[in-house]
Amino acid sequence: MMKFLQKLGKSLMLPVACLPICGILMGIGYALCPATMQGGNITGFLNLLGFFLVQAGGALINNMALLFVIGVGVGMADDHDGTAGLAAFASWLMITNLLSVGTVTTLMPSVVENANKSLAFSAIANPFIGILAGIIGATCYNKFKTTKLPDWLSFFSGKRCVAIISGVVSIVVAAILLFVWPVVYGALLALGNGIVGLGPVGAGIYAFLNRLLIPTGLHHALNNVFWFDTVGLGDLTHFWAGETSADVSWSLGMYMSGFFPCMMFGIPGAALAMIQTAKEGKKKVAIGLVASAAVCAFVCGVTEPFEFGFMFLAPALYLIYALLYGIFTVIVTLVGFRAGFSFSAGATDLVFSAPLPAAANTWMIIPLGIAAFAVFYLVFRFAIVKFDLKTPGREDDDLEAEKKVVLSNDNFTEVAKVILEGLGGKGNVKSLDNCITRLRLEINDYTLVDEKKIKSAGVAGVMRPSKTAVQVIVGTKVQFVADEMKKML
Repeated sequence: MMKFLQKLGKSLMLPVACLPICGILMGIGYALCPATMQGGNITGFLNLLGFFLVQAGGALINNMALLFVIGVGVGMADDHDGTAGLAAFASWLMITNLLSVGTVTTLMPSVVENANKSLAFSAIANPFIGILAGIIGATCYNKFKTTKLPDWLSFFSGKRCVAIISGVVSIVVAAILLFVWPVVYGALLALGNGIVGLGPVGAGIYAFLNRLLIPTGLHHALNNVFWFDTVGLGDLTHFWAGETSADVSWSLGMYMSGFFPCMMFGIPGAALAMIQTAKEGKKKVAIGLVASAAVCAFVCGVTEPFEFGFMFLAPALYLIYALLYGIFTVIVTLVGFRAGFSFSAGATDLVFSAPLPAAANTWMIIPLGIAAFAVFYLVFRFAIVKFDLKTPGREDDDLEAEKKVVLSNDNFTEVAKVILEGLGGKGNVKSLDNCITRLRLEINDYTLVDEKKIKSAGVAGVMRPSKTAVQVIVGTKVQFVADEMKKML
C-alpha cells in the first residue's frame, strides 16, 4: 500500500508543478483588483489587469481535478503513455456526468427533496474523483494495453481498447458512488453540526478535519457547515457582511482565523525543513517545488501545490500537518486574533479583511506567524529526519548514483544486443521505455531473464519490481541503448 501511495505521490508532481504560478497570479490580481474578491465595479487599467490575472490563475486552480486526472493517469502508467491519460479523462467524464445533480435527480427524484444529498452530488467534480479517474485509466492501461481481440474486433485491440474498458469500469464505480458518496458526505455534515457546540476545541477539530480531507475533496462538506449558512452558522458570510460577534451566537471569525498563521508562515517553515533535509543532489528540485508553493500559500492561501507535493509520499507527515492546523486554530481562537477570508487565508485576504468590524487583534499575526513558522519547521524537520520520510527531494530512486554509471562499452548496438539476449530475446519483450538512467521493460516470461548475462554488458544493475517488469540501470547514455534496442525489436 505504501509503495502504491508513493507511486501516486510521484505521479502528482507534474500537475502540482503547474499550480504555483496560478497562486502567484491570483495573489497579484486580487491586490490590483479588490473588487474581484469584495464585489463592486471593475473599472480602470489596474483593476482590469488584476481581474485578468485572477482569471488566468483561476483557470488551473479551479480545474485542479482535471490536472490530477491526466497527471495520475499518465504518471502511474507503466510506460507513461498518453493513452492512459486519455483513458483517465474518459473515466472522469463518465463518473462526473453520471453523478451530476441533473443525472442523479432523474435517476433518483427523491434526491431533490434531500438537501444534503443534492449538495453532495453538486460537489462531485473534486480532486478525489480526479485522482480516482486517473488510477482507473492507468490501471486499465497497464492491464489491457496488449489485449488481443477476435479478428472482427481487431481494430479495438491493444491500446485502443483501454479507454473503452476504463469507461465500463467507471460505470460500475459511479453506480457504487451513487449510494456511497451521499452517505459519506452526509456523515461529515452531521459531524460538523456536532462540533459546533465545542467552542475553541471544536474550531480546532474542524481545522484538523478540513486539512485531513483535502485529498478527497470532502472538506467542502464541512466548509458548508462552518463557512456558509447551511445550518444557521455561516462564519464566512456573516464576517464579510460587516457583522460582529454580537450579531451571531459564536465568536465571529473563529472558524477562519486559525488558518492564517498556518498558511502564511507555517507552510514556509515546513518548506524550509523539506529543502534542508533534501538529498544533496536534489535540493534544487526541492526548492523549485516547495519554495514556490510556500510563496503561493503566503500571498493568497493557495496550499494545494505544497500539500499534494508530499501527502502521498509521506501520509504520516500529512497527518501531523493537519494536527498542527488544529492546534494553532485552538490557540488563535483563545487569544482573540480574528480575520476572515473570501478566497483563502493568505496575506491578501488578511489585508482586505482587517478593516471589517469583526476583525480583531490583526497585529497578532506577527507573533502567531513567528510561532507557526518555528513549530512547523521544527516538527517537520524532526519527523522527516527521525522517520526517514520521503518528502520532495528524498525519494528512493538513487538518481544521482545512477547518473554516474559508466558503460564498459561505447558500442551501444553491442550493449543493446547483450541486454536483449539476457532478457530472453525479443520474443520475451512486450514493451520498452526508458527514463533518465534506466531501461524499463515489460516481459512475458520472467524465468527466461538472465541477470548475469545482462550485467555482462557493463550495466550497473538489474531490478525486477514484479514478474512482468524488468529495469536495467544503464546510466545517462540509456537513450542510445534504448534506441538501438528498439531497432532490434
